[in-house]
Amino acid sequence: MSELCDQIETFGKGIGNATRYKIVEALADGPKSVTELAKIVEVSQPVMSQHLKTLKSSNLVTDQRRGQEVIYTVNSKYLLELIKNLTHAVKKPKS
Repeated sequence: MSELCDQIETFGKGIGNATRYKIVEALADGPKSVTELAKIVEVSQPVMSQHLKTLKSSNLVTDQRRGQEVIYTVNSKYLLELIKNLTHAVKKPKS
């Protein structure tokens, strides 16, 4: 399998759950803490933490510690690069 296929598979595993999709959707509005995300998505903090762990391991979100809080953001740099690579692969003429 190519590196791009591996990346798409990882992306699919990360986003392939309604709750994780809602988290990414909430983060599209800007950085948020675990507490804020748990309220928005309507799940407990432990459940939220597990979903964020999966999203982070899939490179879909990044985190940054601010004092006692951990703030999460969408990893837009990674996502844009993935889309760019996918677009290039789709447009690439077959020999």
